[in-house]
Amino acid sequence: MTFKAQIMDEAAIDRTLVRIAHQIIEKNGGTDGLCLVGIHTRGVPLAQRLQENIFSIEGVRVPTGKLDITLYRDDVSQLTETPIVSDTHIPFDVNGKTVVLCDDVIFTTRTARAAMDALISLGRPARVQLFALIDRGHAEFPIRPNFVGKNIPTSLREVVVVRLTETDGQNSVSIFEK
Repeated sequence: MTFKAQIMDEAAIDRTLVRIAHQIIEKNGGTDGLCLVGIHTRGVPLAQRLQENIFSIEGVRVPTGKLDITLYRDDVSQLTETPIVSDTHIPFDVNGKTVVLCDDVIFTTRTARAAMDALISLGRPARVQLFALIDRGHAEFPIRPNFVGKNIPTSLREVVVVRLTETDGQNSVSIFEK
């Protein structure tokens, strides 16, 4: 892969997550019944960072969990014969809650669809909202994020790489060409 451009640095990611925290609070009229669920892998630290930002703004620590969608993917059999299942840990009841699913990049929307299926298997939320740090276009399902950090129109030859300190040792968003 060939490096094309850095789209966001650490400061831009931090500013974006503060903005998104404000948008989530505003759209939901506060934090009552609100919870965050990060989609493995990079959605988990993004959800945790949003939780901290919401706490800084409202003084309320909204429940936060992590969701593994491996077995809900429609391409799981194409990926590997023995899928590696990560840890789903949602230590709260999702029934009747507003759940904000958090992911790093929305591309084909298949991950978001799988995440909704996985979430629904745990209960019946009042509503499900979607946050993506990057929306790069090319949706294959009629799914749109409610909260977007940055829209980056891309070609199918391009790859958006999100790196976060918690998973990669640095914070950045870059575009590479295949």
